[in-house]
Amino acid sequence: MGEMPRVSRRGVRIMSYWLAAGLAALLDQATKAAIRVLSPEVGRIGTLIPGLFDLYHVENSGAAFSIGEGAGILFVVIAVAVIGLTFAFVCTQDVPLSLTISLACVAGGGAGNMVDRLANGTVTDFIATTFMNFPVFNVADMFVTCGAVLSFLLYVRWEKKREQEEVARV
Repeated sequence: MGEMPRVSRRGVRIMSYWLAAGLAALLDQATKAAIRVLSPEVGRIGTLIPGLFDLYHVENSGAAFSIGEGAGILFVVIAVAVIGLTFAFVCTQDVPLSLTISLACVAGGGAGNMVDRLANGTVTDFIATTFMNFPVFNVADMFVTCGAVLSFLLYVRWEKKREQEEVARV
């Protein structure tokens, strides 16, 4: 048997990025499809976690908090730009795998909502908080929000480490 080819760090980052982004988008689309089957009509479905979350089927033509209603094509362009920019960053910078995955979560969530906009003209939202007044959201929104916050924190940590290494080299 021959020796297995070695995958470069960049190759691992690229494969990890697309795997994580794809899984995020797939999970988002699967949950939205389940909601549309469970409740073809818009409205309350039931309780998800008592005292925390209810399920509501909502079709949103805007972005978060219904901002920009009717500007679906703009949000598609933004999603494509985010996917392109995060992928380019992962390809060109020697970022840690954790930052790669968090950026991929942002891209995958954006892709999930983009698929809805292109296929349906709206985004299916279904998770409603019962412990506070907050807009109904979906799995893609969670990936985008958590991924963005985590990416920011990981980027700051990575940048600080790079600066310390640079100082140590001088």
